[in-house]
Amino acid sequence: MIGNDIIFALSVRSVRLHFLRSVLAALGIVIGVVAIASIGMMGANMTLSVTEELSDMANKLTVTAYRGGGGGMMGGPGGGGSGGSSDDDAITESEFKTIQRIVAKYGTAYTVMSESDRIEVGSEEGRATIYGLDAEIIRGILTVETGEYPKSTTSVVVGPTLAERLDLKIGSKIDIGDPDEGSTTTVRVVGILEERGMSMDLSTDMAIVGTQKLFTGIYGGEGEYDQVNVVVNDLNDIDAVTEAIEDELNRKEDTVTVQDSSRMMESITSTVSTMTTFVMAIAGISLLVAAVSIFNVMMMSVNERVREIGILRSIGTQRTEILRMFIYEAGILGLVGAVIGAIASIVIGYIVVLGMVGTAEHFFAPGSIVYVPMAMAVGAAICIITGVYPAWRASNLDPIEALRAE
Repeated sequence: MIGNDIIFALSVRSVRLHFLRSVLAALGIVIGVVAIASIGMMGANMTLSVTEELSDMANKLTVTAYRGGGGGMMGGPGGGGSGGSSDDDAITESEFKTIQRIVAKYGTAYTVMSESDRIEVGSEEGRATIYGLDAEIIRGILTVETGEYPKSTTSVVVGPTLAERLDLKIGSKIDIGDPDEGSTTTVRVVGILEERGMSMDLSTDMAIVGTQKLFTGIYGGEGEYDQVNVVVNDLNDIDAVTEAIEDELNRKEDTVTVQDSSRMMESITSTVSTMTTFVMAIAGISLLVAAVSIFNVMMMSVNERVREIGILRSIGTQRTEILRMFIYEAGILGLVGAVIGAIASIVIGYIVVLGMVGTAEHFFAPGSIVYVPMAMAVGAAICIITGVYPAWRASNLDPIEALRAE
């Protein structure tokens, strides 16, 4: 048993005799463990939070007219498209019917009309995305926080960010269009939507949403859609649906572009993971500094105990036991530093995650808390590896020369 091992007892004695020096050496390991564990947990929590936020849109596809080189997503998050566009720039009614037929056994599909236009509310002016959706679709995919859904071609719902910026309330009037370029259309706000955040299919937080009849009444383009959104019931069917749509509509020439929102989620999480790994590598420098400190402490210990090593060798202590004694000493410093670092990591890591990510909901998730034992293992391993050379040097000292040492 290691607890009854005289060699281990000698290692503990040496650490106690040089307590302050040992504490300072172990402190480097504590700092390194805290740095790596805290940054790792922060990255993991950031990834888990982003994944959770994007998971609601991971089962969505966006189909737009092909515009060469991958095209753009006209009704997507960046703003509106071009309402009343030509067939070359829009999804036609027949193409939508084809998409609807393909998607029928996998989920649902709906059309989106969009346009970025000038709006005026009293003396306030600005721009907003105007969406035209089927009335049933509005009820099915959007949630009204206050008010009700549009029931006529003169009523709309607005996003919470737009409502806050322009001080819109239920009953507010909005003039859509530029009066210098022609007539404007006045609509009434009947509802304010819940915040939707980042989304690939519809970005409604800064938008006005009305029926397709309202949209075509302003911009024309009946039967021509800026995009078709597909909601798949099973995430595993995403690839099959994408392939089926492309095979059917792009058979003779490229007609549509299908964008998979799950690819964006993978890209974002991959970027976060890469950034976390990079920052952890920088934090790992503190462990290298700790390794130098441990190496220095062990070499000093060997130099100070040359005579002791000579006495031990003269009474029959084997080289492997001398080697083990110094390895134990390095291991004690590493283990103590790693344990204290782990405890400090949980406290400091929680504060870092809460401050940087904004929530500690995923703090104790396996993918997050695993960084604590991982950092402990790295810290302890570095201590032991750093102590190998001093231990080897001590075990290979000539007993006679060691006894002669002052």
